Amino acid sequence: MDKCRIITIANEKGGCGKTTTCRNLGTALTNAGERVLLVDLNHQANLSLSVGIDSPASLSNTIADIMNSVLDGIDIIDGFVINCAGVDIIPSNKNLAITEANLSVETGGERILAEILSPLRAIYDYILIDTGPTMGALTINALAACDSVIIPVSPEYWSATGFTDLTDTISKIKRRINKNIRIEGILMTMCEAHTILYREVREILEECVSDKIKIFDSIIPRTTKVGRANMRCVPIVEFEANNPASVAYTNLAKEVVKYGRKSKNRTCPASA
Repeated sequence: MDKCRIITIANEKGGCGKTTTCRNLGTALTNAGERVLLVDLNHQANLSLSVGIDSPASLSNTIADIMNSVLDGIDIIDGFVINCAGVDIIPSNKNLAITEANLSVETGGERILAEILSPLRAIYDYILIDTGPTMGALTINALAACDSVIIPVSPEYWSATGFTDLTDTISKIKRRINKNIRIEGILMTMCEAHTILYREVREILEECVSDKIKIFDSIIPRTTKVGRANMRCVPIVEFEANNPASVAYTNLAKEVVKYGRKSKNRTCPASA
């Protein structure tokens, strides 16, 4: 039995740090000796851009191409995992928007990504999936394919309350498609811990989730260095190793590894 864990990074709210979290968590896990694959499941291709792929539109072997092949009944071709800047990734481009429309009308379309990733479990310790800010066919595919979900939440009211729709969706996915899915935890991002807003949002989250869902101890602080690192297509954990955000993502990786060991046989708390 493989030990690979597939983790989806998801939140219906945009701008809460999904891509930054996927990139930096992946790097932190790699630095800890884990074999990691990133999957860009957003047609905006921000994750692909973040690893230094200058022109995703010119790629001929993206996640869209692979999913379309499966939809057409064609054998999955080799070479769709590429290494860029020392990172293994299945990239994306704008064609994924068309693929999403095709998935919506295909019988069993919600299981296409799971079919693609299944043989890769034997190669990697962690597969991290970056998703877009909508609960469309692509995000459903990511939830159907994964073992667990990390929900980034920034200290804004709508970001904090909007995640309840996602947890409801995860519960439905668990009942109907993926019985093994669970919520890995809520990750607070872009935080200014000394502010009243942060404390109020934290209280809202704790009231909403009670003891059912873990809130990671690691808190990602707001810092302009993250933006500067992103502009240079470098993860903050490499751009400035001693930056508080770097330390937080490194600690998050440790939590993910530790929590995964403890929770291997737990059920999804959102379905309770």
